[in-house]
Amino acid sequence: MSATSTLVFVHGFWHGSWCWSEVVPHVVAAGRLAVAVDMAGHGLYARRPQWFTEQPYNPEAVRTEVSPVADVSLDHAAELLTSQIKRIGGGEPVTVVAHSAAGPVLTRVAQRTPELVAHAVYLSAYMPASGVPAAAYTRMPEAADDQVAPLLQGDPAETGALRLDLATDDAAYRQRLYEAFYGDVDPILADAATGLLTPDGPIGIMLGTTTLTDDGWGSVRRTYLTCTRDMAIRPGVQAKFISEADAAFPDNPTSVVALDASHSPFLSMPGELAGIITPLG
Repeated sequence: MSATSTLVFVHGFWHGSWCWSEVVPHVVAAGRLAVAVDMAGHGLYARRPQWFTEQPYNPEAVRTEVSPVADVSLDHAAELLTSQIKRIGGGEPVTVVAHSAAGPVLTRVAQRTPELVAHAVYLSAYMPASGVPAAAYTRMPEAADDQVAPLLQGDPAETGALRLDLATDDAAYRQRLYEAFYGDVDPILADAATGLLTPDGPIGIMLGTTTLTDDGWGSVRRTYLTCTRDMAIRPGVQAKFISEADAAFPDNPTSVVALDASHSPFLSMPGELAGIITPLG
């Protein structure tokens, strides 16, 4: 398929469709239709816990309050993305670019409705193997030095979310947040982005699994854009996704493009990222 299908951009946990706002204009200027959407539990679908705006600040509530997005599952997220793709593409296949935790959502959609996905593009995203939850990769040796896990608050099994404390005034915590997500992003821009984050990522998206088949996900063309300086999804984990996919579906190998970037190239190098994505059909 030629590079004429509409591009659909999907953000990762805690972010929203806003994070693609520097990329989409480059893509559209190059003559490609493109739109960014919000993932379930995020953006316009976000529901913030009480502690986030409650005064005075209550660190105990940060650790224990059950998330209002605890009921959002991988099924819910995939159903929402499928409906968005159908609306945007009018039934024609689209090219989907998934960042980070949007990866398992794209995988589920491509498995269930491969006819709707012309090309699955994973930008430093979770691309779990058949029957494996994305969360399992956070416990693998390759992920041992990721900088996101130490930032998470409370027990996800109790709160139902992967939670960031975005209400804290702890300068050291906020610096570690910057280093985990935005290490090569201008600090002023990174501060603005941090202000737009939502605190809870639904753990259900990371716990769901998808059984992959040759005529489902295995039949869809895929590209993986690695981020070599990523401190959230470490390069070793990214490599594991690619090797597992290629071992399972050797007749449809993953195309790989390396970016010298942190976890957020949509902010640090939007023009370069757009130049790589725009020709993908």
